[in-house]
Amino acid sequence: MRIYHSSFAKGITFRFFFKMKYYLIAGEASGDLQGAALVNALGRTDSSAELRCWGGELMAEAGATVVKHYRELAFMGFVEVVKNLPAILRNFKQAKADILSFQPDCLILIDYPGFNLRMATWAKQQGIRVFYYISPQLWAWHTSRVKIIKDCVERMFVIFPFEMDFYKKHGVEVTYIGHPLACVIAQHKANQAFFSKNGLEPNRPIIALLPGSRRQEVERMLATMLKVVPQFADYQFVIAGAPSLGPGFYEPIMSKVQAVKLVHAQTYDLLSHAYAALVTSGTATLETALFMVPQVVCYSAGSISYRLAKQLVNKDLKFISIVNLIAGKEVVKELIQHDFNPDNAIKALEDILVGPKRNAMLADYQAIVKQLGDLDGAGLAAKEIFACLNDGFKAP
Repeated sequence: MRIYHSSFAKGITFRFFFKMKYYLIAGEASGDLQGAALVNALGRTDSSAELRCWGGELMAEAGATVVKHYRELAFMGFVEVVKNLPAILRNFKQAKADILSFQPDCLILIDYPGFNLRMATWAKQQGIRVFYYISPQLWAWHTSRVKIIKDCVERMFVIFPFEMDFYKKHGVEVTYIGHPLACVIAQHKANQAFFSKNGLEPNRPIIALLPGSRRQEVERMLATMLKVVPQFADYQFVIAGAPSLGPGFYEPIMSKVQAVKLVHAQTYDLLSHAYAALVTSGTATLETALFMVPQVVCYSAGSISYRLAKQLVNKDLKFISIVNLIAGKEVVKELIQHDFNPDNAIKALEDILVGPKRNAMLADYQAIVKQLGDLDGAGLAAKEIFACLNDGFKAP
């Protein structure tokens, strides 16, 4: 937004406004989902908003002009980052050039810390106001990066209650907006044609496999997940295909296992009908909990990446899954690195199909839903960003 001041009468100042420009950066599927909600909310709050972003189909459908798709940004782990460093550096260069050309009134960063924290530093140097929507997990690992947030970000919008204390302790301006997925999932209506559409058996319970959204992640996680299938003949297994990965990507991984279905870009419909799930650690664990699907959380990284990550992780952190972190206790079983193997996965899955562990998990899910509340997080963030940009015309 460009502002001009003209005094035409004593004591009266007239201000003329042009439309506000917002630039958003999301680097993965979960960021695209959450970014879409924010794009929608900004459009409702500021009807003349011009929105440009790095994201995906959902942000485009919400009304933003997508410059670069997140599938070109999804490099996972330290080794993969090093191997793809030339592409990453080109992405930084392209982002900076496009932002300068667009001349936004603010830059809104959505999670994706490896890229976005560097963009925050650069944007601050350019005099661009920076807001951060959906905090990186700085409370979990490489906590020293919070200094970048304090120095470069005008306001954090956080989605977990425990993040408020973390940022306040470090002197960062922070607003709790509730988790946007709570509202999105509460409003989701299950597709009653899901079974017939995907050739599934309506009377046979589904175990959902959510192996992640990034190429390297899916390749590593899905192969092990599929090894549990033969032990559960009474169930049908269905893989949640990521929107950024075409069906052809999954076929070679699935080829050794019979009677496993793939549904592409239908994760919420799948979870609406699932009886249990194996889920790669990340946002999907919370989505699964909000759909009230008992789950086993899994995670495995390359050996070098895992050893390096262990050096950076907050030593006080007891869990890695969002569900357990919110609850402050073990609600879902976590199978991490070497513990993620077929035998352990089979045992953990058996434990939540029937009996007290399943019932206890569902009760804990209800408590988490209550704790997150039913705030319109995207709407609250959009209104506050708009107010900050207009209130007193605060300099960055």
